[in-house]
Amino acid sequence: MIKKLLVANRGEIAVRIFKTCERLGIKTVAIFSEADKESVHTKAADEARYVGGSRVKESYLNMENILNVAKETGADAIHPGYGFLSENPEFSKRVKEAGLTFIGPDEKIMETMGNKIAARKAMIDAGIPVVPGTTIQDTNDESAVANACADIGYPVMIKAASGGGGIGMQRVEHRDELVKVLPSVIKKAETFFGSAELYIEKFIENPRHIEAQVAGDIHGHVQCIGERDCSIQRRNQKVIEEAPAINVSESTRKALYQYAEKAAKDIGYTNVGTIEFLVDQDENIYFLEMNTRLQVEHPVTEEVSGIDLVEWQIRIAEEKRISDFKERNVSYDHAIEVRIYAEDPVTFFPSPGKLKRWSFPHMEGIRYDFGVEEGTQVTPFYDPMLAKVIAKGQSRSEAIEQMIECLEQAQVEGIKTNIPMLLETLAHDVFKKGLATTQFVQTYVIEKKRTQV
Repeated sequence: MIKKLLVANRGEIAVRIFKTCERLGIKTVAIFSEADKESVHTKAADEARYVGGSRVKESYLNMENILNVAKETGADAIHPGYGFLSENPEFSKRVKEAGLTFIGPDEKIMETMGNKIAARKAMIDAGIPVVPGTTIQDTNDESAVANACADIGYPVMIKAASGGGGIGMQRVEHRDELVKVLPSVIKKAETFFGSAELYIEKFIENPRHIEAQVAGDIHGHVQCIGERDCSIQRRNQKVIEEAPAINVSESTRKALYQYAEKAAKDIGYTNVGTIEFLVDQDENIYFLEMNTRLQVEHPVTEEVSGIDLVEWQIRIAEEKRISDFKERNVSYDHAIEVRIYAEDPVTFFPSPGKLKRWSFPHMEGIRYDFGVEEGTQVTPFYDPMLAKVIAKGQSRSEAIEQMIECLEQAQVEGIKTNIPMLLETLAHDVFKKGLATTQFVQTYVIEKKRTQV
C-alpha cells in the first residue's frame, strides 16, 4: 500500500492528484521551483519542497533533485502527472531503482509508444489500422524526403519521430512548400527532441480526433473506459474535449473500443493510458498515437463514468485487480471540458502577468480544476494553461449551456485569456451540431479573424 506520494509536477494536475490522495488517506509531497514558491499546488499538499530554479531543466526535469526530495520526505511513490517527466522511461527506471513505486506503465512500453515509428510498428503488428506513412532517418537527403512525400501523396504531415504535443508538426501541400519548411522542421526536431529523425504521414482531411481511455492491470485485464472527442484544437493542441463523442455510429464506437483494448493488451500495457485515433468523414479509423500517462482531458471521462482515474492509477500500481475497483454513481450523460490559457485569444501568444482578479461562479454541474488563484504571478517559464472547467449535464446541449453561462460570468483581470475564443466556439452552430473536425479553429476562428482585419 502506498502511504506517501510525491507528485513530480505543478499546477492544476498536482492539485487534482492531491485531492484523490487526501480521500484515500495517502500523505502527499509537492515540489516547486523558484518561480512557483507561492503557487497553489504547494499549499494543496501535506508538505512542499524546493527542487531548483525557475527553468524546467533546473527543477521539474531535474531527476536527481526530485529523487532526493522523495528520499528526504520518505515518499514511497511518485506520480509524474502529465508533461515534464511523465513519459520519460529513464525517470521511471530511476524511480524504481530508488526503491519507489512509479505511477505509470513499464519504461519499455513508454519507450516503444513514445517513438512514433516504434508505436506504428507495434500497432501494425496488433492489427490496428494506421495512417499511411514512413520514417526518414537521413534528413540531410532532401530528395529522399521529397520522394517519400510524393509516394504517400500530398498533403502530408511532417513531424519529429520522437516528438509530441504538436511541437514541430508541419502540414505540407506540395514540394515547393516542402523545400521552404523542411529546415525549420528538422531544427525543431533536433532542438526539442534531440533527434532529426522525421516521420511523414498522409494528412487526413477534416478528421475528428477521438481517443479511447484504457486501463490495464498486471494480472492481464484490460478495459476501455470510454471515448472522448478532442477535435477542437489550436496549434495541434486540444482546447475543448468532451465525452462521449457524438455523431459516431455504434459500430464505429464499438470498433474504437475493440482496437483500444487489443492495442493495450498486445503491448502488455499496465496502468491508465490513452489510445488516440483519427476518424475521417467516412468513419474510417486510424491509429494516431498512444499517451502512456494521465491525459489533461481525463475529467470528462471521470464525470460520465463515475471512475476516479487517479485512484485507478494508484490501485493498479499497488498491483490490485481492475475487477475489484468500485465506481461512483453517475448522474451525468455528457461532459465538456475547456482549457483556460493565459494567451491572447486572437494570436494565441502567451500572456504572462499577475492575476489581479480570478473569479468564477459557484454552479451546479460545474467542476473546476484550478492551478492558480487571485494574485498568482503567471510566468513565461511553463505551459500557459491556468485551469480547466468541466461542465456536466443530462444532455450535451445542457452541458454546453452550463459552460457558456459559467464562462460568461467568469471575471479574469491582469492578463489575457482564451475565454472569448472558447465562448465563440461553444456558441457556433457547427460545434453545437457536433460536426466540428480538427480544422474547426483554423476555419471558423482564425480565417474569420483574418477576413475581418
